[in-house]
Amino acid sequence: MSRTNSMIRNVYWSFIGQSLGILASFIVRIVFIRFLSSTYLGLNGLFSNILTILSLTELGVGTAITYSLYKPLAEKDTEKLKSLMALFKKVYIIIGFVIFGLGFSLTPFLNVFIKNMPDIAGIELIYLLFVTNTAVSYFFSYKRNLILADQNRHIETIYRYSFYILMNILQIIYLFLCKDYFGYLIIQVILTIISNMALSFKADKMYPFLKEKNVKKLAKKDTKEIIKNTKALMMKKVGGVVVNSTDNLVISKFVGLAEVGFYSNYYLVIYALYMVINQVYTSLTPGVGNFWVDQDKNRRIELFKKSNLATFWIAFFCSICLMVLFNDFIEIIAGKEYVFNIEVVLTLVIVFYFTVMRKVINSFREAAGIFYKDRYITLVEALLNIIISIVLAIKLGIIGVFLGTLISYFLLPFWVEVYVLYKEGFKESVISYYIEYIIRMIFTMLIAFGLYYVLSLLTGKVFLVFIFKCIVCVIVPNLIFYLLYKNTEEFNYFKDIIVSILKKIFKKRVRG
Repeated sequence: MSRTNSMIRNVYWSFIGQSLGILASFIVRIVFIRFLSSTYLGLNGLFSNILTILSLTELGVGTAITYSLYKPLAEKDTEKLKSLMALFKKVYIIIGFVIFGLGFSLTPFLNVFIKNMPDIAGIELIYLLFVTNTAVSYFFSYKRNLILADQNRHIETIYRYSFYILMNILQIIYLFLCKDYFGYLIIQVILTIISNMALSFKADKMYPFLKEKNVKKLAKKDTKEIIKNTKALMMKKVGGVVVNSTDNLVISKFVGLAEVGFYSNYYLVIYALYMVINQVYTSLTPGVGNFWVDQDKNRRIELFKKSNLATFWIAFFCSICLMVLFNDFIEIIAGKEYVFNIEVVLTLVIVFYFTVMRKVINSFREAAGIFYKDRYITLVEALLNIIISIVLAIKLGIIGVFLGTLISYFLLPFWVEVYVLYKEGFKESVISYYIEYIIRMIFTMLIAFGLYYVLSLLTGKVFLVFIFKCIVCVIVPNLIFYLLYKNTEEFNYFKDIIVSILKKIFKKRVRG
């Protein structure tokens, strides 16, 4: 129960922080669009992608060392924790400097990434501010991973989003007063530094041994294990970043920078959903890692099936909402001229569905330390994604970029990642998972298409129609889900947890 309570607490605070962060992000985006041109919006998306790719320098070291923290934390092995964190510190300082050096060296080649270079003064300085913001984040962030591995994500969440919301407030005020992009970015750099320093001081208070000087060198076998896992994760990291962070680069080079700006509005919504959903799985992973150490195969499979049903509900509900509401929402916050046709939206929604369903697989694989067996798959996926996206972008335009991402995933990772988890982690056949997955995917598509078609017949003011569609999207998919799964063991497991939480809240209010 303590493990479950920790996960619930972490998810609770993560949802609160992420929801407030998303609200702040949308307000900033609306102000950004009103005071700065779509070209700046395109630059913002493009440079963010370039820096995400530069973050490949981390090469999975963080995940490998975080995994190595689970056992010493469970055993309260302070000496080993000190050794691991000392190694972590050295590696992350090096990474920060390498990112700054690589980012700076790319400055003369910015025209390679942009089809038509915009007439904006100081574009190189804008880019270097992005580089600086990414590089400085590594100098203190290694302590963040200890807090997360120790199932204290709620603390990290409170610190991160408090400073993020403060940053957004300052940026909004600055845009209103000055309408200047440079100051907007400088505020971002300053708040990144302050937030990382504040969390670092908090970690020192929580784990006083971090300040001790008598640190032993990490044992060779532990170092070898970390290096082995890092090599495997490096390939997954490279592949993952290429797949998830090159869309803007391909669009900018083969379609146009203006389209990057249009896509960035859609991506802001999708990214916001990913960030909320990620809170669940980043909160889940340490608990699963701890669970994996002391439970048998059957208990592990039970936990996976429960987590998989929860993941399907998230993907099912969010995909339907996106299909029905996406274009109306973009029209409201940005204007009709920023709206994509429905074919592009459909492709984005399908990519979103696959990505969410993949998260529970990756969460369990990471918690179980299954890094090595299929280390090349993500690299192959990345290569396919780049080739297919470029070819289809030239032929079909922006929709081709998203089709490339979809096709490259379905060709290999869709089949291999789950197979490896079942074979190495559960020692079970994976056939039942594939059958269930395909049935659920078809079911989701049918409900999404049906609701989209029916609700597209509505006419009237966009905002009022949007509100009505929101109400329908909240009620109908969840009612259908409830009727289908109300008698399953997995559904009742989560129902009991929710009922238990509500009872505790009710009792506290009655006492108060």
